[in-house]
Amino acid sequence: MRMRNKKNLIPRMEKCAAVQVFDPAAQRGRWAALLDGCAEVRAEIGCGKGQFTAAVAHASPDALLVAIEKVPNAMVTAMERAVAEDIPNVRFIDADAATLREIFAPGEVSVFYINFPDPWPRKKEAKHRLTAPAFLAMYWDTLPVGGRIEYKTDQQWLFDWSLEQFAYMGYDVRDVTRDLHANGQTGFMTNYETRFHEQGVPICRCVAVKTEDRPATAVPEKKRPAPDEAARSTP
Repeated sequence: MRMRNKKNLIPRMEKCAAVQVFDPAAQRGRWAALLDGCAEVRAEIGCGKGQFTAAVAHASPDALLVAIEKVPNAMVTAMERAVAEDIPNVRFIDADAATLREIFAPGEVSVFYINFPDPWPRKKEAKHRLTAPAFLAMYWDTLPVGGRIEYKTDQQWLFDWSLEQFAYMGYDVRDVTRDLHANGQTGFMTNYETRFHEQGVPICRCVAVKTEDRPATAVPEKKRPAPDEAARSTP
């Protein structure tokens, strides 16, 4: 469902200009310079209204969090939250995840957060999923050894499919759970996640770690899934 245009969108975004980067490619390799004492750069793909963004930024004041969102109608709410809460270590960019290599230098991002991405459920749409091999290769290229992807979704089939893709691309998959909040809230929630949790919908989560320094395309054969797994898409 398409989000309706926010009233006075442009003036509202202009008031939040201090937390937006208008030419992200110009910051490639220099993101840490935007925060005094920056220890690491993290990126959230699809920040939505910014509930999770604000929580992570508050909890990690020495990390610069780059929030990527291609829907300005959602991003303006997140930007207003950051301004209202006076959060110094978050920057927003209006960009598509497909341009990550143009935005970040190799090894520049220590953590990618991918929360409740569009599932693109039809088989022919699989390449658009944010855990498809082409996207995982982009994350790999911009992560250092030891860098990680933290991934959450409410779609069980998509989670299983994503686990296969992580393995296929050579990531070490850890902390796998299919009911993250079974024993109470764990970690920071997004707006959607809060709603799902209240409805009793189980949340899947895992962490995918880059454990070796090699080209993203050079995946060891032992880490490739069996042919039937590689071909699997949606139920």
